[in-house]
Amino acid sequence: MRPTLRQLEYVVTIHRLGRFSLAADALNVSQPSLSAQVSTVEAELGIRLFERGRSGVLTTAKGEEFVRRAQQIIGQVQDLRGAMMSDVPFSGRLRLGVLPSIGPFLLPPVVRDLHREHPGLRVVVRDQNTHDLEIGLKSGLFDLIISTPEDHANTMQRRLFNERLWIGVATDDPLAEIAGEVSASDLEGRLFLTLDQSHRLSRIAFALAAECGGVVSDEYEGTTLDSVLLMAASGIGVAILPDLYARQQAVYRDGVAIKPIAMGAANRDIALLARSGEEFSSAHAFLEKSLLKVARHYELADPAQN
Repeated sequence: MRPTLRQLEYVVTIHRLGRFSLAADALNVSQPSLSAQVSTVEAELGIRLFERGRSGVLTTAKGEEFVRRAQQIIGQVQDLRGAMMSDVPFSGRLRLGVLPSIGPFLLPPVVRDLHREHPGLRVVVRDQNTHDLEIGLKSGLFDLIISTPEDHANTMQRRLFNERLWIGVATDDPLAEIAGEVSASDLEGRLFLTLDQSHRLSRIAFALAAECGGVVSDEYEGTTLDSVLLMAASGIGVAILPDLYARQQAVYRDGVAIKPIAMGAANRDIALLARSGEEFSSAHAFLEKSLLKVARHYELADPAQN
């Protein structure tokens, strides 16, 4: 197949060093052989990669595109070699997608555990909404995701915990005076504030509103839990918040009071998910074990008990 991987390396090296003579030395080949290989590539593709001059070589526009794509191919081949020769799980890099309402509060101790157990493993974490996590897992952008299992059909799933929901309101709101949990009757007729509809949390908020006679705001949809809480603190409505965020962040915010919700639908399952057909390896099992340990530390419920 032409061009060959070696020919790609020749072109990239010439572009990087700016001279055929320097590239030939770096590649340990003769300059005539190097020039002949580049000419072969140019002839087969019908393009000009370099303009040659006394001051060196200038990469053409087509040459720039060739170099960019060649670098990607060379990098992928190097990754392939490394993955096949490495004993580090996930080929040395775990690409983990996670809900933004979970990741910052659950993952720090988990990542520390992974680094301690597998120091050669690089963990790349990306926060995404439910919809984008689904696309990323199917496309291969993520190796694993942490999300709500009902939103990802035809996946391998390990349920981790069940997370109850809380409300956040301004400190002068009547709900702030309630001792303990708030009930459906307490929330009747209230305006709910939540994330935009690409998040499962939004759909849960709509279900809660339908159950207690509340209304979900159609004028404001937050992009972060912080922004939702800020709007609630200003007295606009009732923020719907997941447990980890409520207890680790919201409880320490001035001007806001938080209360757990005593309603059957005021919770969500969280799971570790992989593409269908992929077996959970020992590395998957270690990640699951670490996630469960952190969940127990925060006294999050086992979904099997709910």
